[in-house]
Amino acid sequence: METLRGALATIVVGVATALVVVALAMLPFLNPVWVGFEQGRAQAAAWTGFSESDLAAVTGSVLHDLVIGPPNFAVALAGAPVLQERERAHMRDVRGVFASFFLLAAGGAAVLVAAFLLAKGRPARARLWRRLGRAGTAIAMVTVVGGALGVLFFDAAFEAFHELFFPPGTYLFDPATDRLVQLFPEQFWVETTLGVGVVIVVLGLVLRFVGRRRSAALGQAPAAAQGGAAG
Repeated sequence: METLRGALATIVVGVATALVVVALAMLPFLNPVWVGFEQGRAQAAAWTGFSESDLAAVTGSVLHDLVIGPPNFAVALAGAPVLQERERAHMRDVRGVFASFFLLAAGGAAVLVAAFLLAKGRPARARLWRRLGRAGTAIAMVTVVGGALGVLFFDAAFEAFHELFFPPGTYLFDPATDRLVQLFPEQFWVETTLGVGVVIVVLGLVLRFVGRRRSAALGQAPAAAQGGAAG
């Protein structure tokens, strides 16, 4: 029974940790600086025909509606809407997926806080840090393997992701005519996904390092204290 309980605790802590790590890794990429940089690399201005100032204004409005809301995505230039209703509907779906994920990540953070509050005594805290370190290792390894497959089969992975989270047919757009994919071309998504993956791996390795160090320190502290008392 104790082994089963320990295995369940490891799984719960691992899933909660993964949610929090992925959420933290995504945050640096939800800002105009990164988006503008990647749009420049992906030549979004050439795709859209917008001036740099118009491109920045449109992108800033889309990001605002995505991250802060309300999710209207009704940005206009010279009185004409930039995104058609079908594009705006997809962005509202994207906002829903983002909100649901970050809600799950907040739940994961609450689980980790509860785990620390319930870990009474050095042995319990050492076990918790050991689980966190193992979770960091697993997160880094899974991300490296998944990232390699994603790079090799990006189109298939991108399609599978959209099929999983969005209604059929609502996410298919034509780069020749649809502003949404002109604002955020494929290169934008490839490089942003790689960036998020790198941050996830770094956070996982940091967690592995800290978890192992803290678990070892908590495990050795009582013995060190007893040795000092005996001396």
